[in-house]
Amino acid sequence: MSRTDRASRVIAAPPAAVYAALLDRESLEAWLPPDGMRGRVERWDPRPGGGFRMTLTYLDSTDSPGKTSEATDVVDVWFADLVPLQRVVQRVVFEADHPSYAGTMTMTWHLVAAGDRTEVTVTATDVPPGIDQADHEAGIASSLANLASYVEAAG
Repeated sequence: MSRTDRASRVIAAPPAAVYAALLDRESLEAWLPPDGMRGRVERWDPRPGGGFRMTLTYLDSTDSPGKTSEATDVVDVWFADLVPLQRVVQRVVFEADHPSYAGTMTMTWHLVAAGDRTEVTVTATDVPPGIDQADHEAGIASSLANLASYVEAAG
């Protein structure tokens, strides 16, 4: 049975600023890694059918062993759909030997204008069973908080 995880946040920035941060390599490296991680984009092609490869490194992997190595999660991401100012749909595959992380997860970043703010809802479908739901939703919420801080500081 497929699982869906989600989180949302209202960000004090217009959809154009939020959408730009979703499709800019340096921005993504700055805000996407959840608390306790840092990220490095190794490949970047921001167009439908393009994507990126990111290595997420745990700052302390004692209680959170990585999926790819003891301290890292490596993900290959393809942009399945890009609708300016409204939606970014990503197909995500973890580089991992363990079968509980296998498969392609879809992450949809949905943006809705709310005056001079943007409501951002992230929905992850077909989440691999090896990813704890509470941890995943907390990670998504952390990334959203980072995104808010990033675009609000730039505005």
